[in-house]
Formats: sequence, C-alpha cells, structure tokens
Amino acid sequence: MFQIEQSLDLSGSVTIWGSKNAALPLISAALLIPGKVTFTNVPDILDVHDFLHFYKSLWAETNFSWDILSIDTTDISLDNIDTSAIARTRAGIYFIAGLLSRFETADVPFPHGDKIWKRPIDEHIDGYKNMGYSFEETSEMLKFSGSWSSDDVTITAYFAVTATANLVMGAATRNATTTIQLAAFEPHIFNLIDFLRLAWVQIDVRYDHTIIIHGTRNLKTNLQQEVISDYLQSGTFAIIAALASKEYIDIHRARISDLWAFLYKLHDAGVKTENLWNDTLRVYRCHNLKAVNIQTNIFPGFPTDLMPLFTVLMTQCAWTSRVHEILYEGRLNWLVEYENLWVAPRIINLHEAKIEWPTSLQWATVKSWDLRAWAALVIAGLLAEWTTKVENVYWIKRGYDDFLWKLQSLWAKIEEIQD
Repeated sequence: MFQIEQSLDLSGSVTIWGSKNAALPLISAALLIPGKVTFTNVPDILDVHDFLHFYKSLWAETNFSWDILSIDTTDISLDNIDTSAIARTRAGIYFIAGLLSRFETADVPFPHGDKIWKRPIDEHIDGYKNMGYSFEETSEMLKFSGSWSSDDVTITAYFAVTATANLVMGAATRNATTTIQLAAFEPHIFNLIDFLRLAWVQIDVRYDHTIIIHGTRNLKTNLQQEVISDYLQSGTFAIIAALASKEYIDIHRARISDLWAFLYKLHDAGVKTENLWNDTLRVYRCHNLKAVNIQTNIFPGFPTDLMPLFTVLMTQCAWTSRVHEILYEGRLNWLVEYENLWVAPRIINLHEAKIEWPTSLQWATVKSWDLRAWAALVIAGLLAEWTTKVENVYWIKRGYDDFLWKLQSLWAKIEEIQD
C-alpha cells in the first residue's frame, strides 16, 4: 500500500513518459512483423512486463532497457505459449491479429482488467468474423481460426478504442481493403497507425471517424517507433498541481493538444494554466475553486479516465458539482470510498453523481479496484489530514511508471509500505 501524509506545498516539475494505452497496442502489433522492431519511450509498468512474458513464451527475442524495447519475432512458435500473464489485463485481446497473421489460430483469454463493469467485445468479434475468421468462445478463452478473406469489407467499431486498435491490426495483413466506420480517434490510435504506415501498410483516415486499411503481407521489418507520452498522466499531475502545489508545477511532455476538453473544465473551475516551451504545461494552485459540471465523452471530449481524478478536485469546489459518466456504468462506484474520507457524494444513478461544498478530507485506509480511481485516492491522500493509506498498490503499477518517485520528487510525503 501507499502511506501518504498531507502534502500541500508541492513544487518542481515532472516529465511525462510513454503512454500505457499507446504502448500496449504497439507492442502487440510487433507480432505482425516477421523481424525486429524497436520501440522508444516505453513505460516501465506491469502491463508491459506481462506482454513481454507472453512474447517470451513464443520464443521471441526481447530486450527492455531503460525506455527502449526491442522485439524480434523472426523465429517464434506456439509450442510453449503461455497466456496467464496477459489474462490479467483487458489489452491481451490485442494479440488476436498477430497470432492469426502468423499462425492462423488465436486463443486469447477473455478480457479482464479494471472492474468498471460491462465492456463488451462484440465489435472485436463481429469485425474478425466479417474479415473471414471463425470464432468460438469458452468460459475463459476467445478462439479465432482460419485465414483472412480476400474480399473488401466494411465493419463498425462504434467508437470503441480497444476494438478500433484491434481491428486496424487485424486488417493490416489482409490482401484486401478494410473500412472501419465509427472508429475511435484517440491519440494512441494514431500512434498505432503511424507504426503500421512505417511497415508499408497504406491507411487512409477520413474526418467522419472512418479508417480505411489497404492491407499487405509484404511488411517492412527493422522498424523503430516512439510511444507517445501519456496525456492522462499529464492530467493527473495537473490536478495535483491545482490542489496541492505551493505555487505551481511544470509538466514536461504534456501533450497539451490532447487535453483541450480537460483543460477547458479545469479553467472553468478557476485553475490557471500556462503553455510554455516544448509542450510544457504550467499549472497553478487554486485556492478558490468554483463548482463545475463534467460529462465524459469519446476523444476529443472529456476523457473518462480523468473523471475519477477530477472528482477529487470537485470535493474542494464551492457549491454543487456534477459528474455525468456516459461510457461505463460502474465507473462511479468507487465514490463509496470517499465516505471513509468524510466526503458524501450523491450517486444519483449508474452514470450521474453530485458532489457538494468544499470538504475537509480526513485520514482513512481506502482501496480501489481500477487504475484511475486508485490514482484519485492517492491525490485525496495528499489533501487529507494526518495519514492516509491506499491499498492494492498493484493497480497503480499497472499504468503509472515511477508514480511514487515522481510524487516524492515534488516533495510529497508518500512511501510504499507492507501491510
């Protein structure tokens, strides 16, 4: 667990490194390439190591040093395949495309991961069936088999981010044209598209959320691709700065252009920010926060992954703030942990909640069951009187690289302890 003492005089700067949501599809896409691939700016997180465990079970050569990861899939086989590690994360479903392309069979675990309730995979399954693959499901595994059809097909992702990335990878090695309608346009989707274009896959993007992939079996090898920095971590530290900095915190490699909806609401609450050189975001402490309403949405709308963290800011706002979460019906459930910190949010229904009046948070031992809510509770601990303990440190290590060290470098009173 993390043990946190109230820390309201943070100062300094933080540099944001690779995005979890960008790194995982890129690492999965390396399986499409029958040769060596190198990624830079890779975050050192548990999900990445789980993916490398899977690659090693395929006898792929891997090397992960600092933020540079190389993967060579020239000589791989299914003789010793082990999917136990990728069963812990929903992103294990990304390996369907590479396994089908290389072996014409793909048995991957049913997606698990954050407990934010229903995250259907119908778009994944329907898309691969439309591309010509057979499918069956057991209680624990998704089983795809066969070779791709040579017919041009049109499929729908319905703005699902994971499905969009998965289907783009699945279409990359078809000798046919695949049109994905209602595709997600999150920044990490375009990071994946850039990588596949380097591999000689022709991909066109239209303004109406359509992605057109002209697949090829003749992929280029010896590629190098940088993982984009994590704008969700930038948002995390922006909230920390607004609530707990002495004056301000500078966030380097912030990907400011990906945060417009978030920053609009941050400004609406009274927080001042400045855009400095080289994509650096300076966020000032705000002592008189105003009530604000947020509604999550697909990119470039307000990110659902920043909603739990923004609710911590709402506890310090005057009057009544409202949250409308349109994507996940269980994402607001973690608010019950606030009651241990002497906050009483009103969960109106599965998608809406109200948070009233500035609240003096009190120390407690709290826990979470998803990555972003866990980070939110850490921020609450920085504000709370006395000592707060946040259990299940596993969650933060899944998606935030060096989170503890970064907070300590800002002079936060935080440490990891054994229960």
